[in-house]
Amino acid sequence: MPWYLYLALKQLFSSGQRLFFTVISTVSVALGVMLLIVVMSVMGGFRYEIRQKIVDTQGDLQVRASGFIQDSKAVEKLINTVPGVEASSSFAQGVVMLEKDQKPSFPSIQGLDMRSVGKVIPLNRYIIQGSLQDLDDDAVILSSQLALSLGARVGDLVQIYTPLMLEVAKGQDEVLLPTELKVIGIFEIGHQQLDSSTVIVTLRRMQQLYGLGQGVHGINVRISPNQDADQVTQRINDVLEKEAPKLVPYTPGLRARSWSELNQEFLWVLQLEKNIMTVILLAVVIVAAFLTMSLLLVLVLKKTREIGLLNALGATRRQIALCFCFQGVSIGIVGTIFGLVLGFTFLHFRNDVVLLITRFTGSQAVLERFYQFSEMPAHTAFSDLVIIVVSAIVLSTLAGLIPAFIAARLKPVEALRNE
Repeated sequence: MPWYLYLALKQLFSSGQRLFFTVISTVSVALGVMLLIVVMSVMGGFRYEIRQKIVDTQGDLQVRASGFIQDSKAVEKLINTVPGVEASSSFAQGVVMLEKDQKPSFPSIQGLDMRSVGKVIPLNRYIIQGSLQDLDDDAVILSSQLALSLGARVGDLVQIYTPLMLEVAKGQDEVLLPTELKVIGIFEIGHQQLDSSTVIVTLRRMQQLYGLGQGVHGINVRISPNQDADQVTQRINDVLEKEAPKLVPYTPGLRARSWSELNQEFLWVLQLEKNIMTVILLAVVIVAAFLTMSLLLVLVLKKTREIGLLNALGATRRQIALCFCFQGVSIGIVGTIFGLVLGFTFLHFRNDVVLLITRFTGSQAVLERFYQFSEMPAHTAFSDLVIIVVSAIVLSTLAGLIPAFIAARLKPVEALRNE
């Protein structure tokens, strides 16, 4: 090890007051890195979990039209020929009034093609009671919170009213009879909105409830692993633009949209929040860098005579500058390592911490209602980790440059004369 690097470490980690200031500077950098890791991981976790929920409930992308897609089988056949497409499945959706024991609710309803839905949407993963294979035209699957609010269990009967029933009964002296379906399953996604207001039926039953005939509202598409959703979406749109006019009946406005395009505004808001929080928390690391610079400036002033002696013994300005610059780098590296350890430790126990806070404040329901997750998500992207590590080390290095520059410019005679 070069002597100037050895001297830098010895000055930093010697006992006494100097060690105290070194610890304070290192802890400041560690706290800044920890906060950045936690915040960027949690914000990244929201995006990651939202993407996962979207893909698990809607596929990687959707194909929709200006109105109904009447010949959905022909459109699916076209989509499945596109490179990168793994499977596709038609769906229909809407809003109904669901009633049990005179308890009404107004959930969204999805009609799924049971022959192909398993290839696109892994619903089996989220069924907590019953079985998806038991779903037929006379059955229904409820989301967990919806079933809880209605008091519905597997085997119970529920009544469904649709806008079509109201339209038919309008102006007629008829008794409005609902469609009665049997609850054969309950699912839980882990997303508050989906778990509190979603009903699943077969596509044929949904077409009957809404009077769609053979029409559907859209087609969910699953792409192959390691495929880019936007690129596959563009390929599908190129094929649809060329082949869709040949379909009978013609379907205007037929177009594919990726999961990110369908949720563009919401994802933009999440990214904006993440960027703002990152800039704000970088200020903590900047403050730690200023603290490091102050420590090294004090060290330069207290070691003026020693610096002059090193110059007199033949040390070059570059070596003296590297001695103090390396001290800033050392504080940055050690602080970053401790910050990463603290950050990932906090992330490991994040749900316990959130649960403890919400128990004292009684805000668990509020947290779920606004953030839509029953647990605090976290996902650390490699790019975010690189940004945090590089920023902390670079700022600490810059903090050592000014003291290093001052120390390097000291003249040996004036430094040795200093008392």
